[in-house]
Amino acid sequence: MPSSNNNASTNTVWHNATVTRDRREKLNGHKGAVIWFTGLSGSGKSTIAHSVEEKLHQKLVRTYVFDGDNVRHGLCSDLGFSIEDRTENIRRIAEMCKLFIDTGVIALTAFISPFKKDRAFVKELLGNDYIEIHCDCSVETCEQRDVKGLYKKAREGKINDFTGISSPYEIPETPDLVLNTDIMNLDGCVAETISLLEKKGIVK
Repeated sequence: MPSSNNNASTNTVWHNATVTRDRREKLNGHKGAVIWFTGLSGSGKSTIAHSVEEKLHQKLVRTYVFDGDNVRHGLCSDLGFSIEDRTENIRRIAEMCKLFIDTGVIALTAFISPFKKDRAFVKELLGNDYIEIHCDCSVETCEQRDVKGLYKKAREGKINDFTGISSPYEIPETPDLVLNTDIMNLDGCVAETISLLEKKGIVK
């Protein structure tokens, strides 16, 4: 379980650096932003995020992908999958992304992030730097892909609170982009994502 905030320090003061975000962005040649991929397990979030990063890297854009599994190996290794722990997981990632934005980096996240209230928190925290992309894919297709065997285990009752089976996924109402990964190929998803970044003036 996440630690309580009851013992949070009240003696900390934010230090403003002389090297600002604006200066870092000018050095990078692009703006900082967070591309938040959300969707069911198996909907293509991680695959698309890493493919977009590869394409941007080839364009000399500074990027970093926060992958759900990778984060749970370190930063959030103390968290489970209860509603409370999932909320804390997203909160930590959002705060980390906020720091990355300040470096002028484009952070890409691949998290199921199933609850509207958690995504709303991220959006409020990051403001216009938050770009929400819904990887829209049916449970049936995700189950067919199921490379990790997670849906099978969830159906057998071996995994509790599994999104799409025993826990809900609340569909985003106003995402910046919807990728219908049921039918779209990877190249198309990558192209649409990068096109959105260009339209928003984040990359040239």
